[in-house]
Amino acid sequence: MDNHDLKALFINCCLERSPTESQTRRLMDLVIRVMTDNGVDATCVRAADLDIPPGVHLDMTLHGCATDPWPALHARIVEADILVLGTPAWLGDKSSICTRIIERMHGSSEAVSSAGARAYQGRTAGCVISGHDDGAKLCAMNILYALQHLGYVIPPQADAGWVSERGGASPFTDGASDDLPGDHAQRNTTFMAWNLMRMARLLKDIDGGGATTVPLDAAPRRTARRRRVVPTGVETPAG
Repeated sequence: MDNHDLKALFINCCLERSPTESQTRRLMDLVIRVMTDNGVDATCVRAADLDIPPGVHLDMTLHGCATDPWPALHARIVEADILVLGTPAWLGDKSSICTRIIERMHGSSEAVSSAGARAYQGRTAGCVISGHDDGAKLCAMNILYALQHLGYVIPPQADAGWVSERGGASPFTDGASDDLPGDHAQRNTTFMAWNLMRMARLLKDIDGGGATTVPLDAAPRRTARRRRVVPTGVETPAG
């Protein structure tokens, strides 16, 4: 399987800025290693370094914000065949930064390419969850549903989690410590990486990475329903 034309973008949604160590990044690195070993051009961005403002528009500088790095990051998201969101689990939920990334993606999802494809059509996505607390599966359910709702194709087993046994020095950090992901996490990240690569390859070969699309006006239009009067005089919808 030749993957040299595939691009993957990993967005680390840990709460700490660089250069603080990140347990989430350690878990992502397992997936990145499998992909790069198989020809995928994979890069990782730490969202906390970007100061992305909240908003529901592609460029919030047009709506009162002094700066907004989101348009540049969004361009990289759309360019990638594979998107992986990584987040620590805090109190059983994804990080606030991960929520913000998904919110901004949703606000930008109506963008249409010159070929008529929606922003995230013809692409695949997954997620990784780290931290000290339980809730990795719930976080993955939440994230993967949001991504498929935005248009991504989610392959089987597109998530992997790692709950650290030793934890970090502070409960308010991302949770980086000296321990490394165990066999279970390494196995699941390998499955995840291969499933994402295969799905991306399939979409790229069949759909041209979103180049071929259903016309945006192809959705069925809502029409008025005829009404009929039954013998009792009560109106009910026809058909």
